[in-house]
Amino acid sequence: MADDSAGLQNDLMEMMNDRQQISYEELSELAMSRGIPEDRLKGALSDLEMNKAIASRSSGGILTYYILQGPGEIRKVLIVEDDKNINRLMSLSIGKGFEIGQIYDGGEAIAAVREKKPDLVILDLMLPHKDGLDICNTIKADPQLSGTIVILVSAMDPTSNRFKGIKYGADYYIKKPFDPSELKNLVTLFLRKKGKRFDALVDLPDEERISAQIESSIKQGESYKIGTLRIDNLGTYARKFGERAAVVLLRLISQLLQDDIKSNNAFVGFLNSDEFVVAGTKENVDALVKKVQDEFAAVLHFILQDAGYKQLDVDMESLFESEEVPKLSLVFKESDKQILKQRRNQVLKSKGAANNNEIGAYTYDELLEIFGKKDLDIKITRDSTGVRVNVGKGGDEEKD
Repeated sequence: MADDSAGLQNDLMEMMNDRQQISYEELSELAMSRGIPEDRLKGALSDLEMNKAIASRSSGGILTYYILQGPGEIRKVLIVEDDKNINRLMSLSIGKGFEIGQIYDGGEAIAAVREKKPDLVILDLMLPHKDGLDICNTIKADPQLSGTIVILVSAMDPTSNRFKGIKYGADYYIKKPFDPSELKNLVTLFLRKKGKRFDALVDLPDEERISAQIESSIKQGESYKIGTLRIDNLGTYARKFGERAAVVLLRLISQLLQDDIKSNNAFVGFLNSDEFVVAGTKENVDALVKKVQDEFAAVLHFILQDAGYKQLDVDMESLFESEEVPKLSLVFKESDKQILKQRRNQVLKSKGAANNNEIGAYTYDELLEIFGKKDLDIKITRDSTGVRVNVGKGGDEEKD
């Protein structure tokens, strides 16, 4: 890396252009190997962010930097929030570089979206004359507006509203009081990320970060816990209620994990299936898993209502036992370190890696093999229309 500040920034940009996204930990290790002090690295990254060349986001417990598209057409943002002070705070949080419109009445929102054609809409849920969920549903159901990115922001109980928002097509749900920097970073990534459109589900830490977690967990032994959190019976649920319904549940779990990890020093990655990787100290992993399982259990009533079972007081156990509805639950399976190491060594052998220095990143198929997952019932793909769930013909039983 070059010694001067501009040269260091150029080197960082070249690295990120190759990858489009890279974690701070990876950048720090590379800088250290080249004798660059951490304060210089942080300064260069800060300058690049200030110049809107890159953006960062902490996701899944990993601080990741994304390269942004160069200057071009000014993107439009519409804020729909009836509290004028909060509306102004949202505008200030987003900052310069966008054309920002502000309205304060839900009844005016759809007409404003049709007229102004914003690229992104920030919606409060509780609005006069037309609530945010209704507005979101109208936007996403209209072929001429459906490409509009929608971020819901609300102080209301998210138990059912987050699920409904994701069902209606919202791209993200933020709880009030919101973190201004989180709102700014999300808007920037949704509108300016280079390459494929930012997606909060598939842009969780990828195979490189999951690979690093496997190596770290093996080195640290029993002090570091790693395993998979899966939505049990998701394939059966998708076959009964449709693949789109399964995508909604995956997005729900993803956002619950991303919310809960903010106060928990753990790692979360996505295996492009019905499973997430969770890693960290035993205390942190256990706390995160329990919280997300409890939150998912609380929203199950609303998921069943959405599937056509209208009674809030429905006896879920009886309903599940009737086999009328697949019994959805979140199941965490801790990986046995010895078995994990054996599978990992077998993968390395098949890759022809002579030693640990040649490991590199595992592919998603190799990661699934290391975690003992074969012939999965659910696989995620991504195309020009967005994220799709591909459902197999089999059941959801665990494959070891």
